[in-house]
Amino acid sequence: MKKYFVIGNPINHSLSPKLHNYWLKENNIDAVYDKKKIDDKELQTIISEVKEKKIKGINVTVPYKKAVIPYLDKLSPEAEQTQSVNTIILTEDTLVGYNTDIPGFTKAIKHLNFNIEGKKIFILGAGGVVPSIIFALNKMNASEIIISNRTRRKADDLKSQFKSINVINWGNIPKFDMIINATSLGLNNEAINLNFSDVGDNKLFYDVIYNPNETNFLKEGKKLGNKSENGKLMFIYQAFEAFKMWHGVEPEINNEVFKLLDND
Repeated sequence: MKKYFVIGNPINHSLSPKLHNYWLKENNIDAVYDKKKIDDKELQTIISEVKEKKIKGINVTVPYKKAVIPYLDKLSPEAEQTQSVNTIILTEDTLVGYNTDIPGFTKAIKHLNFNIEGKKIFILGAGGVVPSIIFALNKMNASEIIISNRTRRKADDLKSQFKSINVINWGNIPKFDMIINATSLGLNNEAINLNFSDVGDNKLFYDVIYNPNETNFLKEGKKLGNKSENGKLMFIYQAFEAFKMWHGVEPEINNEVFKLLDND
């Protein structure tokens, strides 16, 4: 039986096994997908198990999306540009890293019928999925992308990678059309502790966190009269792209999938 994993730390919140195993069963594929919490020392070992064909494929989540790169033979153009990998596959004995977060985010935003073009986007956070989001927003012609991170240096590092973004200090709130929480604040029901009372209404508050279903950040956005959306659709679409890559099958995204994930 073929084995697939999602690796990260923390990993408990991940619904990837639930979704992938459902799709595997629906498509009669003899494989199993599990989650594995690893530390830095174990990273090289688990990647080498793909090369040795003990593991068929790996998804990568925080904090290893960049850290896995030195252990791979090749990157897709998108993974190269963002220096972010979330899907690994062995192709003709070559370990290839892909970034399915980009199409995942793009499709999720299009599904919301929110037009990014000409909009000012404010992103909280500078790690994990942020390079992929910046890449996607640029493709969708956002007018301005502003980044704020609790550790300013990490945001400045992103500025050297994406010259067009603007970096501001944590705690400052600029004018925006859409705000994205890409920090881990909210995974354990923490509050972000920023004051959004003056941002106005009819903005889009978007959280890449999908479990829990509604973070304090989204609750506050909604309370202030804004539209709010969690990262579930992005999660589903990035998983869809990885599944298609690994199995050559486009899994169905239907009400059963949403029900399955909502039940958690």
